[in-house]
Amino acid sequence: MKHPTILVVDDDKAIRTLLRNCFEGEGFTVLEADDAEHVLDIAAKTKLDLITLDLQLGGDDGFEIARAIRRDSLVPIIMVTGKEDVIDRVVGLELGADDYITKPFHIRELLARVRSVLRRSAGQTALATASGPKPAAGPKGQAAIRLDGLVAIPDGFELRDRDGKPCDLTSGDFKLLKVFLDNPKRILSRERLMDLVNGIEWAPLDRTIDNQVARLRKKIERDQADPKLIKTVRGIGYVLACDLEYLDSFTSDSNL
Repeated sequence: MKHPTILVVDDDKAIRTLLRNCFEGEGFTVLEADDAEHVLDIAAKTKLDLITLDLQLGGDDGFEIARAIRRDSLVPIIMVTGKEDVIDRVVGLELGADDYITKPFHIRELLARVRSVLRRSAGQTALATASGPKPAAGPKGQAAIRLDGLVAIPDGFELRDRDGKPCDLTSGDFKLLKVFLDNPKRILSRERLMDLVNGIEWAPLDRTIDNQVARLRKKIERDQADPKLIKTVRGIGYVLACDLEYLDSFTSDSNL
């Protein structure tokens, strides 16, 4: 059985050594990097199962590293920072981070978060493989889903607008949309959405998911003031209320 491979990104050698010893003691394979160039080189050449990414890397910006990784990969990322800053957390989630932990942290908590993210990642892969009948793949292997004139291509992490042009969605936007597409006409609580999108602990006053929904609505609704796709269920959460059409084929050059 293959051991999960974790890339530990931190410019503090002592922390890298601590995490390496911890992860290897739990049976993981561990790689290390201390700057952007090294991170991206490893990510391009290695099949990674998870990355722990320190946001403060001396001269390099952890957010920019995450953005570069997300352009080519959906590998789970746990962001690590010394800042207890809501803005950092929100930006990290927008870039597609799967979890977030602040320093100082207890090593057992980080291990628990790593295992949780790996379980979700494995579960999503298994579900995609065993979820039954799927739309036939087109020439580029991309099935598609139509909703109110928009077309989502899950395999390509892409959304086409009503004129057939690519929408400017971040990976975080698309993750949230994918959750709704996987659960059409099902009411999802804020807590459930946070768990499905990011797997991060949720509190009643946490407005992160509301901000993410508002941002997604701006990009997909015909009228933001009167949303027809993602509707609010007062006191509970949200629901994708529109009908979905699963397309038998799709080519990226088609206007559908």
